[in-house]
Amino acid sequence: MTSYRRIAMAAGILFLATHVTSITARALYLPILNNPAYIESGGQDGQVFLGALLEVLLALTIVGTGVALYPVIKRQNEGVALGYVALRTLEAGVIAVGVLPLLAIVTLRQDLSGLAAADSVPLASALAAFNKWAFLVGPSLICGTNTALLAYLLYRSTLVPRFIAILGLIGGPLVFASGTAQMFGAYEQVSVWAGVGAVPVFAWEICLAIYFIAKGFRPSVDAGLNSRQAVALKV
Repeated sequence: MTSYRRIAMAAGILFLATHVTSITARALYLPILNNPAYIESGGQDGQVFLGALLEVLLALTIVGTGVALYPVIKRQNEGVALGYVALRTLEAGVIAVGVLPLLAIVTLRQDLSGLAAADSVPLASALAAFNKWAFLVGPSLICGTNTALLAYLLYRSTLVPRFIAILGLIGGPLVFASGTAQMFGAYEQVSVWAGVGAVPVFAWEICLAIYFIAKGFRPSVDAGLNSRQAVALKV
């Protein structure tokens, strides 16, 4: 297995991991995000802690995708490749920060002695809204931008079949536009239109992950990359 084949496989695994962790985390958060009175209930704190842990892992895998692909995509345009890694890191940072208010809700629920019940629910609702805004900014606006950058580099380089790159070129701007529409109140984050806006970028990342794991980079391009690497090592 060549070094570039290993890079492709690592990137593919990391892309799949981002979906497993993100989808599972959002499902685990449902009781705390959709229940303003969670802070006064018996609570499902263990479930929230597990969701928080998964989102931290999500942030790490997001950074990992950028770091794994950078040595290859920088050959096309180093500035754009660096921008992709920076935006992936920013996306991960926003997601990680969004975990903190949910953990704060759990802390408040566990110690209500110093806080009146009338004040606790609005505060918990505000903290839950913080997480929802972080989810909108990170996996929608920032993700849409870095998706377009990576898709552009892959389209130019033909590292993957063109239809996969085109999915990213469509999905990135579309999820950004959808996030912007949600920000201005056109429709809710959890809605049919939001789901439709996320489908192309979801398909892009799944296709990209499967192709990387099964095939690596396109054979002709992979051979060229490794031949240039061999020449560089000899020099």
